[in-house]
Amino acid sequence: MSLGSWFRWSEPHCRLSQKNPMDMVTETLMTELSWQMKQAEKQQREKENEYRKIKTGVDYSWLVSYPKHSYEINPGDRSQLEDSCSKIPPSHCGSIILRFRKLLVEYEPEVQEIPQLFRTVLQETTEILKEEEEAKKLTRQWNTKRAVSLSLTSFKSRARIYPFISDIKTISEDIERSAESTQRVWSMPEFQTTKDY
Repeated sequence: MSLGSWFRWSEPHCRLSQKNPMDMVTETLMTELSWQMKQAEKQQREKENEYRKIKTGVDYSWLVSYPKHSYEINPGDRSQLEDSCSKIPPSHCGSIILRFRKLLVEYEPEVQEIPQLFRTVLQETTEILKEEEEAKKLTRQWNTKRAVSLSLTSFKSRARIYPFISDIKTISEDIERSAESTQRVWSMPEFQTTKDY
């Protein structure tokens, strides 16, 4: 039996590189949400313990065993949140986490309110991204129209037509030129003189 099978050395070294960036963003954001919910539950328990301690004058917190994670997001809401997370580009992941944490510090919501707050942050970011995309599209359209108008303006200034100057060559002139002798001047009519000596 080989040593590699014991330690699973035959598996790929880095599974993260095989993941899709959108999956990584979704996983990161959902991990942040669940961690913040656990922290909020912990703080809520501590507040309840402090309240009981003040009310009764005795600390029984060491006797109480709490479940590790009591509040769960229902599967439908979780699926919607994951879908919203998958629409976020990786470059905005950090700013969403910072905004979410800032709102948590500001409002100090209950555990049940945290998923809604997270959804709000995701919706705000999605709207901002749509507005940025629309602005880029309008800018591209404006730049294209401007480039076309500039090229037409420069074309107009280069190609000027003078109706009274006839230096435009035609096919009939080329035919006449080849039929006539090369010594004849174009602007002069052909005169034939008869010699009467």
